[in-house]
Amino acid sequence: MLRKLIKHEFRATGRVMLPLFLVLLVTSVGANFSARGMLDTRYKVLDVLGSLLVMAFAIAIFGVCVMSVVLMVQRFYKNLLQDEGYVMMTLPVSVHQHIWSKLIVSAVWFALTIVVVCLAACIVAFEVGFVQELIQGFRELFRELSQYLNAYYAINGTVIILEFLAICFVGCCVMCLQFYAALAMGHSSPNHKMAWSVLWFFALQFATQLLAGSLLALLDESWLHHLLLAWTEGWHLSGTAATQLMMLIVILGEVLYGAVYYFLTTWFLKKRLNLE
Repeated sequence: MLRKLIKHEFRATGRVMLPLFLVLLVTSVGANFSARGMLDTRYKVLDVLGSLLVMAFAIAIFGVCVMSVVLMVQRFYKNLLQDEGYVMMTLPVSVHQHIWSKLIVSAVWFALTIVVVCLAACIVAFEVGFVQELIQGFRELFRELSQYLNAYYAINGTVIILEFLAICFVGCCVMCLQFYAALAMGHSSPNHKMAWSVLWFFALQFATQLLAGSLLALLDESWLHHLLLAWTEGWHLSGTAATQLMMLIVILGEVLYGAVYYFLTTWFLKKRLNLE
């Protein structure tokens, strides 16, 4: 059933995101033309047109990035907290499956947004000489990495890449859950649901920042800081091992951070949801 929910989410969100990606790529082509001559021409009309194309490209990047976040919040709000919620909550699907379908789809769209923005930037900077230099640079980088990494470091390099991808995925889920938890808590109120959602969002952010600041203060020149320092020095960790340990700590912190928001979201959707 989770697969069907994910398929439904991709269909609903793809109607918005795919045209936006197309608009971004088209404006990047226009920005490339403007950068290749339209801005340097003596004709005022072409100069103004080139400036407008560059401005349209910048607006398109901003719009795609903002819309990916807005759409993520909107889908949760309309699908589970408004009139559609009456239907969705009667399906033979758990609250966990509803949430995970939206988290997975949102994370995929965030990743695609980054890829498309990078592709658009490459289109804007496209030039035969530039592309040849870029390809040559990647070849040299790949050659040096191949020569440097032996079997041991190759394994560790793969692990680091996987850990980085895990950090990105968990980070996207945590960002979504911050909004989901605030909306679920706000819609447990009988009146002024959106106002309460906004208040809960800022209250949760304040509590999170306060807790994070307290932990940083605890780690700064404290007994725990010296204990961790002595612990890592006693292990004689290499640079690669220290990097992996740090990334694992970041993943663990994100998981714990997201688990709190996940618990709040699921509990309020199960026990306190008010669709009236």
